Amino acid sequence: MRIDRADSEAELLGPPVSNAEIVKVVAGDFEVRLARTAEEIHAAQALRYRIFYEEMAAHPTPEMKALGRDFDPFDEVCDHLLVLDRRRGEGPEGIVGTYRLIRRAAAARIGRFYSSAEYDIQKMIDYPNEVLELGRSCIARDARNTATMQMLWRGIALYAYHYDVKVMFGCASFPGIDPAQHAQALSYLHHHHLAPPEIRVRAVPERYVEMNVLEPDSYDPRKAMARVPPLIKGYLRLGGFVGDGAVIDHEFNSVDVFIVVKTDLVTEKYIRHYERGIR
Repeated sequence: MRIDRADSEAELLGPPVSNAEIVKVVAGDFEVRLARTAEEIHAAQALRYRIFYEEMAAHPTPEMKALGRDFDPFDEVCDHLLVLDRRRGEGPEGIVGTYRLIRRAAAARIGRFYSSAEYDIQKMIDYPNEVLELGRSCIARDARNTATMQMLWRGIALYAYHYDVKVMFGCASFPGIDPAQHAQALSYLHHHHLAPPEIRVRAVPERYVEMNVLEPDSYDPRKAMARVPPLIKGYLRLGGFVGDGAVIDHEFNSVDVFIVVKTDLVTEKYIRHYERGIR
């Protein structure tokens, strides 16, 4: 989920942190919570830079390259979810995972949701009750495991429960900018996980890339599913769907698909279960 970056990093000191205790779970050496300080936000942006620009070959602005941080105006208004390995430190030095969380009120301050640059998300905007845009998901290379991802989802679940979020959405990526390399996986997603009409969004016309490129009986669904990136598989396990059409993101060197998850499909597993567990 990307947009053009801000002209000045000095503008991006982060939102007020009065809601920092909405999410707080400790499990062994790990903790998941919202960022509390500008220093923690900067550390999360530095982690994003290492993953997106150094590992995945995205294209930074000169200012981002000089600072070694990924940032844009949405960082001013979102909540930054963090996973910390407290063996590495209790603050910025301990951050091993992050997600960016944008609710309606935050999007209103910018004037739009991030993913509207790629998709016509009017159905998300019109959806009753609260919605939540997820983005900038990344985990440090040496912390990429199920436990870290589960901690992030525990945090998202509690956040969604607190704000009574009904739908979560955003973009998720395939590596590279050649959709043909992902023909099986994109076709599989379109054939088996296309969102129902009432929540199905479509890529904006000028960026629309067809996902339905192979006939359903022309590929092995299991092999196609194996080609789906882990993050997207995770959303599908939560009952997630994809939108209509992919988008090529040249800046981030990726092919993006739209993901939407209705929280009522995952409440018991990821929200009520953890809410009871921390009372």
